Amino acid sequence: MAISAVLIVKNEAHHLRACLETLSFADEIVVLDAGSQDETLAIAREFTDNVQVAADWQGFGVQRQRAEALARHEWILMVDADERVTEELARSIQQAVTAPPAVYALPRLSWCFGRFIHHCGWYPDRVLRLYPKGLASYNAALVHEKLVVPDTLEVRPLAGDLLHYTYRDVRHYLEKSAHYADAWAEQRAARGKTASLGQGVAHALGCFLKMYLLKAGFRDGRQGFLLSLLSAHSTFNKYAALWVRGQPGPELR
Repeated sequence: MAISAVLIVKNEAHHLRACLETLSFADEIVVLDAGSQDETLAIAREFTDNVQVAADWQGFGVQRQRAEALARHEWILMVDADERVTEELARSIQQAVTAPPAVYALPRLSWCFGRFIHHCGWYPDRVLRLYPKGLASYNAALVHEKLVVPDTLEVRPLAGDLLHYTYRDVRHYLEKSAHYADAWAEQRAARGKTASLGQGVAHALGCFLKMYLLKAGFRDGRQGFLLSLLSAHSTFNKYAALWVRGQPGPELR
């Protein structure tokens, strides 16, 4: 069975070449760009002719659905530009697609602030990324989109890591965190949900304790402490963003 490696990207020139070089085993590479202003498109076209642009951003879920539709082959491997497929994982993928249809969970190992993170609840971060086209598909969530798997498909693990080079520095983390917080709050507000700052504090504290103590983040050294603290901050930001949306606007005179 043939594999379509599919990516959604925007301004990923820093990562894209290294990612695409690890996808040479795929029968096709599909790149859907969201309106890059850097060299992303030029780099993508060095590796594939199937490069499209959809700049009317409607959220991560819709963009992945659009990218899925561009794939020509029976199996879809969804990859992000800041990820790398290891040789062991590539072999596992090639073997998996010779079996009956199923959805496969890839163990993802993240590099963050100078080291690979093996604790904090981050590893193995099994992500559903290999699936038969037309039998599974992404939902339309603005952020934190998920692959919808029908009951008729079994979920199976794969061997080999998907390396994830997630944040360049603290500023990059905070920028991505702010974006996700806004999208999360927008999505929740659209469903009529509200939040309090107290909820934000409680969830943030719970997040830190879970990551640093229960999930042994302390075993990842200073990076584990920083990541746990920043994750707690991000958790608070989500609830704060939702709370702010419920506050009255300015009185215009």
